[in-house]
Amino acid sequence: MSLGNPPEEERPFQDELDKDREDLPSIGDALARARAAAGLSVDDVSNATRVRVAIVRAIEEDDFGPCGGDVYARGHIRTLARAVGLDPAPLIASYDKRRGGRPAPTLAAPIFEAERIRPERRGPNWTAAMVTAIVAVVGFAGFTAFGGDSDGTDRAQVAEGPEASVSVTEEPTREPAAPEPAESAIAAAPRDKVVVKVGAPDGRSWISAKDSSGRVLWDGVLEEGDSRTFQDDTRVDLVLGNAGALELHVNGEKIEDDFRNGQVERLSYTKGDPAAG
Repeated sequence: MSLGNPPEEERPFQDELDKDREDLPSIGDALARARAAAGLSVDDVSNATRVRVAIVRAIEEDDFGPCGGDVYARGHIRTLARAVGLDPAPLIASYDKRRGGRPAPTLAAPIFEAERIRPERRGPNWTAAMVTAIVAVVGFAGFTAFGGDSDGTDRAQVAEGPEASVSVTEEPTREPAAPEPAESAIAAAPRDKVVVKVGAPDGRSWISAKDSSGRVLWDGVLEEGDSRTFQDDTRVDLVLGNAGALELHVNGEKIEDDFRNGQVERLSYTKGDPAAG
């Protein structure tokens, strides 16, 4: 029986391995198609995920070099897939297969318990014990000589003295806690401002909100069931990545626009009656 290398015909051919990699779906193409279907630009995805524009473009071209390693590449793929509405698991599996499989995790180095310092045994401190005994004897003798009650005068004075008063500190009255703001509190918004509430009852969506000076009030992905409220003295500008999943209230009134899933909307709202910009 030979212990050397296996026969040449039993080894996998390199061109067959390369062919298997070529048959895998393109990760970058899948991400680019999903982003286009959601109506998002590369800048929109970069703003929503905090992944640089250059890295987003490189990944969509299946170039993972700028990611800085497999760990970062997997993280970027997962983040971009969620931003455009894809399941990241198949894309991660495709990436691992292209790289020859996910590497085995590195075992952590064993942690050694620090050596405990044993306290030094000491004998009883007889000097301290003798001093304590002497002090106790002297104290008892002094109490007997000067604190006695030969005529009972001291006891009588104590018994006939004024009754000790006991002061009771009343517990401060606790003011009732302020009630939690109700969902309809937005309806009481001041009329000299514009207040916009964005909710996501039907799905997740990337949104960006700015005030009248162009300052970013919020920029990120609003998960399903969450909501955000924005306020400005003059105007609030919105960009909605998946407008069909969102619900808008402006100055306490619901906006009844027919938004569709995957539709990108750019809106502006000012004081007074709600009006789409």
